Amino acid sequence: MPLDGFTLSAVADELRAKIVGGRVDKIYQPEKDEVILHIRSRGVSHRLLMTANASHPRVHLTESAKENPMQAPLFCMVLRKHLTGGKILSVEQPEFERILIISIESLNEMGDLSLKKCIAEIMGKHSNIFLLNETGSILEAIKHISLDQSSVRPIQPGMTYTPPPGGKLNPLTVDRDNFYALLEKQNGLKIQEAIFRSFNGVSPLMGTDICLRAGLDPSDHPEEISAAQKEHLFQTFRRRAEEVLNGQFTPALYLDEQGQMLDFACLSLTSLPFHEKRAAASPSQLLETFYREKDKQYRLKQKTADLRKITQGHIDRCVKKQDIYQRTLGEIQDREWEKTRGEILLANMYALQKGMTSFTAENYYARAENGGAPPLISIALDPLLTPSENAQKYFQKYNKGKRTHAALQEQIRRNSEDIAYLEGVAAAVEEAADEADIADIRDELIETGFLKKKKTGKKSQTQKKSKPLRYVSTDGFDIYVGKNNRQNDDLTLRFAAASDLWLHTKEIPGSHVIIRANGKPVSETAVLEAARLAALHSKAKHSSQVPVDYALKKNVKKPAGAKPGMVIYESQKTVYVTPAE
Repeated sequence: MPLDGFTLSAVADELRAKIVGGRVDKIYQPEKDEVILHIRSRGVSHRLLMTANASHPRVHLTESAKENPMQAPLFCMVLRKHLTGGKILSVEQPEFERILIISIESLNEMGDLSLKKCIAEIMGKHSNIFLLNETGSILEAIKHISLDQSSVRPIQPGMTYTPPPGGKLNPLTVDRDNFYALLEKQNGLKIQEAIFRSFNGVSPLMGTDICLRAGLDPSDHPEEISAAQKEHLFQTFRRRAEEVLNGQFTPALYLDEQGQMLDFACLSLTSLPFHEKRAAASPSQLLETFYREKDKQYRLKQKTADLRKITQGHIDRCVKKQDIYQRTLGEIQDREWEKTRGEILLANMYALQKGMTSFTAENYYARAENGGAPPLISIALDPLLTPSENAQKYFQKYNKGKRTHAALQEQIRRNSEDIAYLEGVAAAVEEAADEADIADIRDELIETGFLKKKKTGKKSQTQKKSKPLRYVSTDGFDIYVGKNNRQNDDLTLRFAAASDLWLHTKEIPGSHVIIRANGKPVSETAVLEAARLAALHSKAKHSSQVPVDYALKKNVKKPAGAKPGMVIYESQKTVYVTPAE
């Protein structure tokens, strides 16, 4: 859910309770579109984060401390000049818009008290942060918009601040007549769309939720529903508004079956198909948790982008080489015929003369039909060569094809191993959960020669070693899952005991999984749960009925010279599982 009016209203309530009456102590701008105000209120220090980031714009209290630039940006210096030491008077959300206005009383250059307003507009790519003086003029904005960029709403210091163009109604003050009139005005749209297009701060998800709570299909049209249904819809809409007016916020995260965050909301939702609802202590904690994970995923995606590209590039090259090898095999598949021609020429040397361009003889290597004479074969000759040289020419072709075939078999084997290895690395990149995992994968690619080590001239720092994942089965067995090939090798070759159980997806790139037996027979429950984890941490994690092999660790070996994570095993059994279960 984008940060809509309902969530922003919950944040505004929290800010009124915690920072109104407090004083601005310090101001930082760690990012070009983000500022943090340190506020001291009632003996407690708070950090107020305001960001106009196009992807994740928001306002909330934060516990995170970011590194700040050596030289403060202009917007930060202007804020420091006008707001440091200022007293926070109020926090407002005008007309339930996605706008917060923080009024601050501070001393001006003459030493007199003056009112400043810090305004955060949370509107996707149009998000911005402003500082206004007492007359409503823009002292500075974190994003400047020239007249060329927007003739509707240019933003420059010295201009009078005007709110974003609106036209919608405040959902907290709308009455029955206005609600009905707006629905009729929006005929032709779906009910859900009519609601979020008519009222400030209502997101599409909240519009869907209101429809479902009223027992209506969000895709119905206003003209299709009865008067009783319209009244029920209005009453449901009003109840949502009353929850806001009464401060009945229930901030919570909504998670899927894998524990991944689907969305968040400060009012309960029924329209989201979630697996788990996790309550948050406050709206700020909710937003902090959600966006910290989103930011982490975004940073990981950025940091692994080069690894994805490098790995996929190597896979593509290996696949092309495999095609070339197979075509070459096809070209030399008739090498035995070259040997046959040479032997027939040797057997008929008495009948050959230099200058002949071809020679026809019986092919005594072919089976004769119905007991008759062997079929004839025509053999091309080089007129510039002697009969013996022509025969040797065919033997040379045969020997060359034989050598090529042997070399190709070895090249195909090695290339197939490279493809399997690289696909395993690609799966590990997808599983990377932190920078330590990424560093492990990068080092591994350097060691195996698929990535060149960068010469930075700087002394290398000791990288924190990443650890495998640890789970406990429902009946108490410890289960360990490797996140990359280094961890796979450590788990299988050094950590696991001979009696432990080893699992891996059958012929599918993925993690090594170890079940600690501790001298006990491993239960079927533990095997199934570990197999699901093996499937979940593999390339087949979105599939069903994934084959997972399992064997005692003593039956798992690493061939000499094999790449990281590559093993062979025997005496295995196979179980079929669906990761989503």
